[in-house]
Amino acid sequence: MKTSGTTEIATLAGGCFWGMEELVRKLPGVKGTTVGYTGGSTSGPSYETVKTGSTGHAESLQIEFDPQQLSYEKLLLFFFKIHDPTTPNRQGNDIGSQYRSAIFFHSPEQKKIAETVKARVEASGKWKRLVVTEIVAASPFYPAEIYHQKYLQKNPGGYTCHYVRNYDF
Repeated sequence: MKTSGTTEIATLAGGCFWGMEELVRKLPGVKGTTVGYTGGSTSGPSYETVKTGSTGHAESLQIEFDPQQLSYEKLLLFFFKIHDPTTPNRQGNDIGSQYRSAIFFHSPEQKKIAETVKARVEASGKWKRLVVTEIVAASPFYPAEIYHQKYLQKNPGGYTCHYVRNYDF
């Protein structure tokens, strides 16, 4: 995903990338989304290899956003409302390390904001278990196959375990 001088990139993993993309793409300030794979050691992963859990990659969402319209902090607060950050390697019926909760930061500033937001979410008590979201440096991002992009727009009845919780952090 190419960015202009006025946009930033965020990369998040919170289970199946279809559901995350469908909710995040609607946020004011989001300029584009790409589903894909990151966080693993395999170069050029595919859905067929990632779904085995052997690549180390997570199904992820790369987001291009305008920080003048949507701050990174507000984007992360939304992220913590649309998935369960307390279930290691799982979201809903999806089980495996490829469904882990992770924030892949692109700068020291993003890392600091991610740590602050995670601590804020944990301290809120909204989630009744420990928040296990990883905060790790961004690594190469590999876009998923074209049929995964905008999947729930193309298949409105498709599976998702994501929804917006009415939590204030």
